[in-house]
Amino acid sequence: MTKNLLLSTTLLAALAFQAPAVFAQGAPTLSGQKPLVIGHRGASGYMPEHTIEGYKLAIQQGADFIEPDLVSTKDGVLIVRHEPMLSGTTDVADRPEFASRKTTRKVDGVDTTDWFANDFTAAEIKTLKAKQAFADRDQSHNGKYQIPTFQEVIDLAKAESARTGRTIGIYPETKHPTYHAALGLAFEDKLLDMLKAAGWTDKTAPVFIQSFETANLKYLRPKTQLRLVQLVDGDGVDKDGKVTLVAPFDRPYDFAVLGDKRTFQDMLSADGLKEIATYADGVGPWKPYLIGSKQTIGADGKPQDLNGDGTIDERDRTLIAPTNVVKDAHAAGLLVHSWTFRSEPKRLTSDFKGDAGAEYKAFFALGLDGLFSDFPDQAVKARDGK
Repeated sequence: MTKNLLLSTTLLAALAFQAPAVFAQGAPTLSGQKPLVIGHRGASGYMPEHTIEGYKLAIQQGADFIEPDLVSTKDGVLIVRHEPMLSGTTDVADRPEFASRKTTRKVDGVDTTDWFANDFTAAEIKTLKAKQAFADRDQSHNGKYQIPTFQEVIDLAKAESARTGRTIGIYPETKHPTYHAALGLAFEDKLLDMLKAAGWTDKTAPVFIQSFETANLKYLRPKTQLRLVQLVDGDGVDKDGKVTLVAPFDRPYDFAVLGDKRTFQDMLSADGLKEIATYADGVGPWKPYLIGSKQTIGADGKPQDLNGDGTIDERDRTLIAPTNVVKDAHAAGLLVHSWTFRSEPKRLTSDFKGDAGAEYKAFFALGLDGLFSDFPDQAVKARDGK
């Protein structure tokens, strides 16, 4: 275990908040190079997610990679949306011509009522406009931007790489592969074909392919040298800082279909990470798996409002000791890219005192190889010691 991982939580946090010289003493990345900043769905803290405009802003802010989540239209075109469900990130619910498309489908075993991308053609999707998914973020860009295709994101990354003189990578996520396969819309081969057409075929390409499921990554492994990343989810975090595991966020959905009882937590054990290394190049754990936070429980058995603002949120939690996940993943030869970092004070643990840079530095000190941020500019600033 590295020196920093043996430090108390308080001291680790204190070190992370200090000058770059101290921060540099943190554990190294797997490659020894500086960690990557991935623009999570673009610069989604500022702009509607998964829009060309949001991706451009992330690149402008210094992101090394941009992340398009992939779903399929009914005519087999790959578009970028966080989910097949459209109402949370587009104006589809306000479009009377599509009112009859609202329906109920099972997604990862859960009945879900919404408008689904797979019930629309690509041409119909292009008539929709994006909106900010978080109600507490800037809504002024709602209704302005189209829904991009994956090809448009590829073209953007190439154009921006040429314009800026630095390589802009893409980090596509294959959303709900079991769901898409059941509809006859599996798109793994199409994804590889599109990446091949872009000239991206080997480990040196600026591409990572990620998934919360395992079967599609195992399917892709013998077909490509491109780097693959196993995502690791969870349902929530309990009062003691442990990640809770409630379906459908307890295990990869292909595990659930097959009756495999292993959970996401099991996948992050030393043995679980070694198994991931047989088919993937990296692991993408939700950040509470790396450094958790706990509530202070009062005499009444309820969590205490530490800052006295009348609301219980992240600001009322305190950090607990880091886990061994990064160390164990590196020992297995896996990169570690964690998610999702959000800079609003109410989304920061009390130890960070509202300073998002402090959170980034605490996680970078673990030897993290990269992270997904809704605010790429702030992640880049913290990484570069500014």
